[in-house]
Amino acid sequence: MSETVKQGHPKGLWVLFGTEMWERFNFYGMRALLTLFMVNSLLIKEADAAIIYGGFLALCYLTPLLGGFIADKYLGNRNCILVGGTLMAIGQFLLFLSASTFSANLGGAKLFMWIALFIIIFGNGFFKPNISSMVGSLYPKQEKSKLDSAFTIFYMGINIGAFLGQFICPYLGDVEDRTTGVRDIFAFKWGFLAASMAMIIGTITFFLLKNKYVVTPEGRPIGGLPKNSTNDDFEDGETQTAKFTGKSIGIAIGLFVALFFVFRFLLVGEFGVTSVEMGQLIKGIIYPFIYSAGISLAFLIMSSAESKVERQRIWVIYIVSFFIIFFWAAFEQAGSSLTFIADNQTDRHIFGWNMPPSMVQIFNGLFVVALALPFSLLWDKLRAKDREPVSPMKQAIGLALIALSYFIIAHNVKDLGNSGLLAIKWLMLLYLIQTMGELCLSPIGLSLVGKLAPKRFASLLYGVFFISNAAGYALAGSLGAIIPATGDKFQKAEKLGINLQDVLDKKITLTPEQIALFEKEQLPISHTSFAGFEIHNLYEFFMVFVILCGIAAVILAIISPRLKKMMNGL
Repeated sequence: MSETVKQGHPKGLWVLFGTEMWERFNFYGMRALLTLFMVNSLLIKEADAAIIYGGFLALCYLTPLLGGFIADKYLGNRNCILVGGTLMAIGQFLLFLSASTFSANLGGAKLFMWIALFIIIFGNGFFKPNISSMVGSLYPKQEKSKLDSAFTIFYMGINIGAFLGQFICPYLGDVEDRTTGVRDIFAFKWGFLAASMAMIIGTITFFLLKNKYVVTPEGRPIGGLPKNSTNDDFEDGETQTAKFTGKSIGIAIGLFVALFFVFRFLLVGEFGVTSVEMGQLIKGIIYPFIYSAGISLAFLIMSSAESKVERQRIWVIYIVSFFIIFFWAAFEQAGSSLTFIADNQTDRHIFGWNMPPSMVQIFNGLFVVALALPFSLLWDKLRAKDREPVSPMKQAIGLALIALSYFIIAHNVKDLGNSGLLAIKWLMLLYLIQTMGELCLSPIGLSLVGKLAPKRFASLLYGVFFISNAAGYALAGSLGAIIPATGDKFQKAEKLGINLQDVLDKKITLTPEQIALFEKEQLPISHTSFAGFEIHNLYEFFMVFVILCGIAAVILAIISPRLKKMMNGL
């Protein structure tokens, strides 16, 4: 049906809402379990698990470039969503197989995991930019002012799915053995199986409803094959095909290669590959690839801009994307360092129930579901009074809120010592404040791309926008790896008859045998560091995020008026 509901939002929005909800159930449910599964079942070190986790998420948000390009050039949004959903369902099922076989064949289980992550990465790449692009395509140019509200509603679908995934998958997969009270490392498979089933439901839902509801007001299908697009799909006078010259492509490739080696040297201190250790390979290859791809593609797309206005609007997308990196670097500690802290140094008892550590992330999805509609109504009300903040200012507010959340948690872990437990209420407060920041930043960023991106490569620019997520997740992995020793590590060392604090402070020197034992028990032998500064405790660890996000928030707020001018009325 082509008519819109009385509130002004097309019914197709709710189809995309439901499809994205099931996809996010699948993704966030898996995300809640992944690092704990790697550490407890596959015996991967926590620091390596954080690096792998960051690299995996980063690639999930780099491949949307490929998915966006293929959609814009060949398959269209609809077909890419179906391909992506199918691939992710298969990948989750392979994680189920990995979690089913690790006790009998650890090497084979790790192989299953790597193949699964690889397939999920490409599935997400096909799915993510195309469903976001279709939301923007639902609204004709005279209704683009509704996009902030529409994407906030869409974002509620994302987080209903996240809430369900972060509850059901840990409920099934992160459980304690009833007889010993110890985590059942064989239960992770049921969480991964639930994630696979959710993705199957989402893909079938979209397949059945897309032709009836995901259409323009005139009834034409949205997101079909590019060759079937009409002039009505584009702005007046806009070229319908993105044109990249051979010269600009060559320069972009050269820039990418040069930047890759620059970033590799900055991250690992070498140009060649001397280590085959997985964490170092990810940090030294995947991370530089992501950072250099973002900059080189910025040049390539900018070379295709056809006017000053178009060029300025694309610049706004890139400038805002840069600041978003710091938000996601802090926000995505949820799946690594914050999960490890919830597992090792948090009192998780709520009304007599000991919440599984992987489920603590559920508060983010719960708060988004509760707050998304009020935020959407808030933007509508402020817009009606002509007092709505410009999109970059909303995102600056989001960065300030996430800095505030870490400032509060930093002061609550300051006096915990090596044996104290953090009350779960402080993690709940952290997720509440971060959720408000997320609602000021993430859906607004999606909306901004929908407003500013030229139609001829809208999906590609959504992919480019997701590079900021990818870079943020890569940085999140690096930062998550600098988490200092938590209480469980000191307890393990004490059982070995060694004072871990003395080891970290270099007051005692371990023998080769003791070093080997520490490696087996995944115990650190030195303090972690960031930018040349040692991280001695959780307070210093959290203050890293306060400083990074606080500075980014101030700078973005200062330049927001200039960015508003560059948006040229949108």
